[in-house]
Amino acid sequence: MVNAQQTAIVQELFSPLYEAKKVRLFLQRDDLLHPEVSGNKFRKLKYNIRYAIEQGNKTILTFGGAYSNHIAATAAAAKLSNLNSIGIIRGEEHLPLNATLKTAVDNGMELHYISRSDYKLKKDVSFLEGLKQRFGEVCIIPEGGTNQLAINGVAEMKADWGQEYDCIATPFGSGGTAAGIYSVLDEEQQLLIFSALKGEKVGEEFTSILADNNIVDNNNWTMFNQYHFGGYAKVKPELVDFVNLFKKDYHIQLDLIYNGKMLFGLTDLIRKDYFSPGTEILAIHTGGVQGNKGMEERLGLGLY
Repeated sequence: MVNAQQTAIVQELFSPLYEAKKVRLFLQRDDLLHPEVSGNKFRKLKYNIRYAIEQGNKTILTFGGAYSNHIAATAAAAKLSNLNSIGIIRGEEHLPLNATLKTAVDNGMELHYISRSDYKLKKDVSFLEGLKQRFGEVCIIPEGGTNQLAINGVAEMKADWGQEYDCIATPFGSGGTAAGIYSVLDEEQQLLIFSALKGEKVGEEFTSILADNNIVDNNNWTMFNQYHFGGYAKVKPELVDFVNLFKKDYHIQLDLIYNGKMLFGLTDLIRKDYFSPGTEILAIHTGGVQGNKGMEERLGLGLY
């Protein structure tokens, strides 16, 4: 992946609310790391792509839904690295392709659709072996890019922080970004995780990711699963209004699937005095803005 800005900008967000509550909120602009492989995807794919090249693989194979940031980013990263790419897409094909999948195809990705029941087997060893028999010696990257290589890449963001914050906030999908941040968090810091997924077991999922990757759990993290707005890729009018107002106030575009929900949740918690006066919070903008176009096409949301 070439011509990439790898040092993220951190900027403070100012608001009468934050001033009144005596809380400082900063935003790490990982969305600006690369024009096509933005945000956490740049960090997660960095070492996965390097590993594929070192192993002599010519093709990357990965998984995702129809609006997956990971699918779009992997296609772009593979093209930049002179690799082929295959996307295993959950569900049936719908034509014309939405903006996310069209971008992936334009970057050379070969798409293959499987049923939702088969998609649940994406971590099954025999299922993965079947894919290798079908497609040859491909380098398989998990859904969302989450593995030890991805966690190592995400952990590097600490070098961009520039100061010690009381809390680090991140969205949660496959969990690799949260795990990577947590792996370098100081014990006196708190990790605030905002789930884009509906369900009560997301905290258990994060605990499993920590255990699977030998990351010590010091219990200095909190999972917020009340700001998912109905679940993954689900939105409600108040979320759209918030994202539009945020762009008007700060000239920063948020995505509706992850970062819009995180910032909505943070703002709500600040309003409700969740944080003590003097708290300094760093929120990670993990990119993924490309997904807004497909969401707009599907739902007609009226984004600015």
